[in-house]
Amino acid sequence: MNSQLNSQSAPLPSAYSDYLGPAVPDAWRTRLDPALESGEKVLASLVLDLDSQLHFRNGLVALTNRRLIAWSEAGETWQSWPFRDSQSLRHKDHAGVASLDLVDVDGKLAGWRFTLAQDPAARNLADRFKAQLECVLAGRQPQPPEPLTCPTCDAPLPPGTDECPTCAREIHTPPSTWTLFRLWRFAQPYKKQLLAGFILTLVSTAATLVPPYLTMPLMDEVLIPFQNGQPIDSVKVMTLLSGLLVAAVFAWGLGWAKTFILALVSERIGADLRTTTYEHLQGLSLEYFGGKRTGDLMSRIGAETDRICLFLSMNLLDFATDVLMITMTAVILVSINPWLALVTLVPLPFIAWLIHTVRDKLRYGFEQVDRVWSEVTSVLADTIPGIRVVKAFAQEKREVARFREANARNLAVNDRVNKVWSVFSPTVTLMTEIGLLIVWGFGIWLVSKNDVTVGTLAAFIAYISRFYTRLDSMSRIVSVTQKAAAGAKRIFDILDHVSSVPDPATPQHLPKVTGAIEVKRVGFRYGNRTILRGVDLNIAPGEMIGLVGHSGSGKSTLVNLICRFYDVTDGSIRIEGMDIRSVPVSEYRRNIGLVLQEPFLFFGTIAENIAYGKPDATREEIIAAARAAHAHDFILRLPQGYDSLVGERGQALSGGERQRISIARALLIDPRILILDEATSAVDTETEMEIQAALENLIRGRTTIAIAHRLSTLRKADRLVVLDRGQIVEIGNHDTLMEKQGAYFRLYEAQTRKLDDDAIGGEPRVPEHREHASA
Repeated sequence: MNSQLNSQSAPLPSAYSDYLGPAVPDAWRTRLDPALESGEKVLASLVLDLDSQLHFRNGLVALTNRRLIAWSEAGETWQSWPFRDSQSLRHKDHAGVASLDLVDVDGKLAGWRFTLAQDPAARNLADRFKAQLECVLAGRQPQPPEPLTCPTCDAPLPPGTDECPTCAREIHTPPSTWTLFRLWRFAQPYKKQLLAGFILTLVSTAATLVPPYLTMPLMDEVLIPFQNGQPIDSVKVMTLLSGLLVAAVFAWGLGWAKTFILALVSERIGADLRTTTYEHLQGLSLEYFGGKRTGDLMSRIGAETDRICLFLSMNLLDFATDVLMITMTAVILVSINPWLALVTLVPLPFIAWLIHTVRDKLRYGFEQVDRVWSEVTSVLADTIPGIRVVKAFAQEKREVARFREANARNLAVNDRVNKVWSVFSPTVTLMTEIGLLIVWGFGIWLVSKNDVTVGTLAAFIAYISRFYTRLDSMSRIVSVTQKAAAGAKRIFDILDHVSSVPDPATPQHLPKVTGAIEVKRVGFRYGNRTILRGVDLNIAPGEMIGLVGHSGSGKSTLVNLICRFYDVTDGSIRIEGMDIRSVPVSEYRRNIGLVLQEPFLFFGTIAENIAYGKPDATREEIIAAARAAHAHDFILRLPQGYDSLVGERGQALSGGERQRISIARALLIDPRILILDEATSAVDTETEMEIQAALENLIRGRTTIAIAHRLSTLRKADRLVVLDRGQIVEIGNHDTLMEKQGAYFRLYEAQTRKLDDDAIGGEPRVPEHREHASA
């Protein structure tokens, strides 16, 4: 089977090529077409952006139904590799660069390099190559490939991409007014209050319609007869005026009651919406937050819920009042004079057409306004917490320019929306004024024909004025409705997002945790990058494991998977023999203590920060944890001791002090599993010694997984696990790995040389491995 197999290649089914979509970018077709043989079809392609020396250079690798061909900008020639037995395409990626190598039993035939932006196309090419080679060797036709699916929602992924259209609906789905109806789930607990508010609205609206009706007898039976020489009936006047006063007071009281009740309900709906959104946000995985900006999320939970609350408390109430007013007024107008009522409806078709025309434009525009405004708040969220860095690098003007640019985009988007709205609103007002003039003209003509009285016309004009005023108000609510719809859509984008680290449908509960961890054939991908592949590791209870390796080797990723901040792509992680995905997330994480390289402290007192994982801890327990973390002495030197405020993100404390607070925080919850992620890399040598002493108290009797760039900090580890390019390459203690002179030896020697270089010009420094040997 080592002979060329061009003649045996099977024709490509149209469904196969249709599924793949465009196999070659248009820019490469004119160059590739002359290189193809008769009947040869392109199945997939990879556009290269690097050469073998990792310089930016264009190239192309194409898979056909007969062979693999490639063109490089360096040689400006096509190379060809017909299908042969034992061929394979090997794909790797590391630190932003990926590779694709064509190999057979004789070794490497060709290799190509590219950035991770091209990685989806490369993996698609490798999959298609394997399928086509198998079909050619077997002499059968290839079948359409199984579509890739999203690991989060299992929806089919388009060929050559990692972006899931379903998960990306937040970006591509336009807002809809129907989204507002989804707010009913938050309004349902208050349906009794809402019903009471609706009844009050109905009765108060009816009360406001009484005064115009009483003006008819006041004019026809009192004022006009008086002008004709008849005396005024004072009893009738007092009765009618009393009726007007009672109606006004009654309408005021009912209006106050309905406004108060609905305002209380809307505030509670808004509070529930904020709480639910924040609660759901807390339940999402770190993967979600990796693609979001802090300012945008703050804007959604704050500004958007406030806008929805305003809409529910005022605008929706006004809209309901307008609808009731127009309906009841229309009934009264028809009862007074059907012909005048019919003339009243003349402007309605034009107003309805205008509303339909501008509604979608306003809704889309207001969503753009929300997104651009979130950019403005994101600049604030970036620069205010990072003001020390801004000032340290004298970048105040640059940040002001960035804010000015974001603010200018916000202004431009608002101008476009206001341009539409500025035409719409006056046009509706003009239509209602024209309608009122038509009613006046037709009414005067009916009075001249003695078909209606002057009092009837006056009452009709009063009613019609209210009718058109409410109609104009209803047209204006289009703007606030579309704003609320855009805001509700952005809120529900969060609520609809499903965590990629979900709680199990049928949870299992952990037995007593001893700290036994089993990592079985674990693989993990993040976007286009393969971070871990085939990792196997068993950790015994109480064992200390040190993770070492170059940056990007997968150390932090493995720790994140053990903490279940992400879920594995392949394989499983087990604790006490149970897959951690079968255990409720909160129950599992209660057994893990985490000490990070950059400890995060919340605004509050030192005691509150130490007790963050155990809010009900007593002061004695807090002090005991601080003593074990070697933090008690410096805490007592602070003005208010344990009640001293640490400032925003702990800025009132030094780096070493913050780290010891975080160690005390981990000690207080007494975890069975401890994660140390570069816990001493950001401090000086003296502070490191203090932290190391605190860590010795922390790790005692616990299963510990430690990451450290300073290899000397891992000497007490029972085993060192060396990772390289997402795989475990060595396991053993320090002495054993040094004797093997493998990957760990090279890392250690490189670090030792750097320490020796740093000591040049000062007192010579004894290399750490020699110190260890002498000890």
